[in-house]
Amino acid sequence: GKKVLIIDESALFREYLESRLRRCGLDVVQGTNGLDGGVKLRQELPDLLIMDYYLTRKTSIEILQEKQENPNTADIPTIMVSGKIDKNRIIEVARYGVKKVLTKPIQLNVMVKAISEVLNMKLTMDSTPCVIEAHFNDDILFIEIARGLNDEKVDLLRYKIRELLTLYKAVLPKVLIMMSDVQFDETDDEKLEYLLRTVIEAGGASANCIKVLTKSDFVKQFIASRKEYSRIAVLESLEKAMDELIGLKPDSVAHDVAMRAKLLSAAAPGGEQEESFLLRFDAEAERAQVEEAEGGKRSLSLAVVDDDMIIRELVRNAFAEAGFTVAVFENGREFVTALQSRTFDLVFLDLIMPEMDGFQVLEFLRNENIQLPIIVFSALSMKETVVKAVGYGIHSYMIKPLKPERLFRKAAEILQTNF
Repeated sequence: GKKVLIIDESALFREYLESRLRRCGLDVVQGTNGLDGGVKLRQELPDLLIMDYYLTRKTSIEILQEKQENPNTADIPTIMVSGKIDKNRIIEVARYGVKKVLTKPIQLNVMVKAISEVLNMKLTMDSTPCVIEAHFNDDILFIEIARGLNDEKVDLLRYKIRELLTLYKAVLPKVLIMMSDVQFDETDDEKLEYLLRTVIEAGGASANCIKVLTKSDFVKQFIASRKEYSRIAVLESLEKAMDELIGLKPDSVAHDVAMRAKLLSAAAPGGEQEESFLLRFDAEAERAQVEEAEGGKRSLSLAVVDDDMIIRELVRNAFAEAGFTVAVFENGREFVTALQSRTFDLVFLDLIMPEMDGFQVLEFLRNENIQLPIIVFSALSMKETVVKAVGYGIHSYMIKPLKPERLFRKAAEILQTNF
């Protein structure tokens, strides 16, 4: 089989990528830093080099220079990965035959596609529709699942959980798995088993610290019938699940809007380390995830659909200054009409609007098979509404009131763009 050398100083990133590539029939060699990777490049003569831009003990540029000067390694194709890399550095590495530049956190399907193209071989993936989001806040790991279960994403979730626990220095977290609108039946028992086992093994959480939010009778019966999972609480109400997780009574501060907004939004990690894994790998995001070595970035188009003029102007002003083309719409009807003649890279969508609300917009997009990255706005403390929206495959949600820095951070997560 063909051999791939991975040079990256994140052991977790190397471990996951090796696991995934070996399942594709590829041999994998790891380089733990620039010096180690440079030695293995000469010794192993791989068919493909995947290398982080930022390395210690020897820089990636030094490795590329040595690779180019050695006739045995000069023709080995390279895929560069990096958390932050500007256009000038992309142009710099392109001189050394770098075929692709991928930004971290990495989208799995983009990585697999890039490897397939460079090695000229077909690598398959589970194509089951699935949306998984994971974030950490106040010792609670929130895992949101919509549309279905995909083995690729559950496998990726294992590493995402481990990464989040490291970033937030968390030990024995509480876990809330939200999958209210996912329909399950007997054909899903193996995937459901894999999901629960993954959460327990990767998170180190005991079963009694895990809550599952679902209306599925099959899930309830599945968990109750297995001894190892029987202590997992299966609930239909997010309000009750949150109460049990944070140990507060129904009349306590747990029902305060600000508290819920804080808990259900992602916290920032304590250190400077950044995330390496992205749980989304839908096709519509690929154009923002992959930078061709010789390419640049075009102006991005954003839609704001909200009946609140203050919200519309807040988002318009913030993103227009960052170079976005911003279109605003007072209701869903105006927005879907505009879709007849144009499209958008990202949509901010309010749920409660006159004439045509956010759910009607999401239903329209589903019926017309229009796929757009969508961030939902909600002013509601009751999260069942947001969970319902997640069932339509939205990419994320934000709780009002909104702040420009949070808008930028969330947009950057979806688009994988630095601005």
